[in-house]
Amino acid sequence: MSKGVTPQSKDYATWYTDVVIRAGLADYGPVKGTMVIKPYGFALWENLKQSLDTMLRDSGHVNAYFPLFIPKSFLAREAEHVEGFAKECAVVTHTRLMATDDGKLVVDPESRLEEEVIVRPTSETIIWSMYKKWIQSYRDLPLLINQWANVVRWEMRTRLFLRTTEFLWQEGHTAHATANEAEQEARRILDIYRQLAEDYLAIPVITGTKSESEKFAGADHTYAIEAMMGDRRALQAGTSHNLGQNFARAFQVTFQNENNKEELVYATSWGVSTRLVGAVVMAHGDDKGLRLPPRIAPIQVVIIPIYRQPEDKERIIDYLKPLTSGLKKQGVRIHEDWSDASPGYKFNEWEMKGVPLRLEVGPRDVNREQAVVVRRDTGEKLVLSMNSLMEEIPRLLDDIQTGLFQQALEFRNQHTHQVTTFEEFRNILEGPGGFIRCGWDGTLETEAAIKDATKATIRCIPFDENPEGLSCVFSGKPARHEVIFAKAY
Repeated sequence: MSKGVTPQSKDYATWYTDVVIRAGLADYGPVKGTMVIKPYGFALWENLKQSLDTMLRDSGHVNAYFPLFIPKSFLAREAEHVEGFAKECAVVTHTRLMATDDGKLVVDPESRLEEEVIVRPTSETIIWSMYKKWIQSYRDLPLLINQWANVVRWEMRTRLFLRTTEFLWQEGHTAHATANEAEQEARRILDIYRQLAEDYLAIPVITGTKSESEKFAGADHTYAIEAMMGDRRALQAGTSHNLGQNFARAFQVTFQNENNKEELVYATSWGVSTRLVGAVVMAHGDDKGLRLPPRIAPIQVVIIPIYRQPEDKERIIDYLKPLTSGLKKQGVRIHEDWSDASPGYKFNEWEMKGVPLRLEVGPRDVNREQAVVVRRDTGEKLVLSMNSLMEEIPRLLDDIQTGLFQQALEFRNQHTHQVTTFEEFRNILEGPGGFIRCGWDGTLETEAAIKDATKATIRCIPFDENPEGLSCVFSGKPARHEVIFAKAY
């Protein structure tokens, strides 16, 4: 266990914050609830972002950018939407400051705006006001636009990456000619999010539909990927919304169809955020710190040279050149740590940062034409010949990527429970925790009663649900759905 990190078993929340800070991912900003994403954390986000951006572009989406400020009146046009976000909105009322005679800065009362503007909590309203100008005919559809941006939601309880007042994300907003096209788009994006989580972040997810009370404000249907974290709580890792014609109706976005009849367009919106960085920490981290999946790790291999004499340093430099050059040509991200810190300190630091592979090379290794390779995921130490490293390192990185996913999948399966009684339900939540798969009668009353009694919420109605023959775990009535309940972030 690295110095300064609280063990997971002692206090999971403190462990999480310790790791985020010690690994150099982020720090607290000067305004309560904000965070500074440090270079190592931002490199992790950029790798994640690049992976998703490529998938979105390959599926026909294009990037654009929309304003940070939204007229307050825009939010009022869609009733459910404004109700869902009203309590989280930051509002700009004035445009400048002024200095008083005693040198203090105050708001200039004469600079009050005629209409207050909202700092973007999400962009549906501003985007749909533009789509009204851009969409005239069925030939303008589908419109498939994504933006990478920051948003502000004034949260009361914050935690680095997981829930902050300002965060980074992508938000996609699409317009379609038919309800079926919008539904297919919402489902297609959800599958892209699943691929991102499973193939790049090595996090297994459950895909499904959100209940009415949990869906996005203003959506017809919300779909989500739900992941289990290391403390067996759920994390909503991404959402995709079929908005139907709600926003088109609010902003009167119509098009002429092929029969020259005017119709309202159909819409979707969807997004993932820097919350995914927190998901990677919690899904894979241990008491030594991060364990990063190689495909998104900023550094995939760290090389620790071990020497005392200057001449040994020169020998190691020459010895490593062909290897590092060859691996970089293969696209492997390498860092050589030539700092003055002791080898033991370096080992702990790079374990904390979660680098998948550590390469140790000293004078003896040079003499024997070998290197010591240590896996971060298992701690396994291998002595490999220099000739084999060019092939073995990419193979080991692939093996670590697969291994982290399998460990997370086994952990989730081990802590997913099928129950039929509310007593079992309570015992699991009060004991080991995890996902609870059970019958639900489909009523808001039952959902609310369970939440009040246990703080567990319906994470999703999984696509592979099978309610046939099930009874509701709370009311005992015939189940309308089979659902996943859990305590969540």
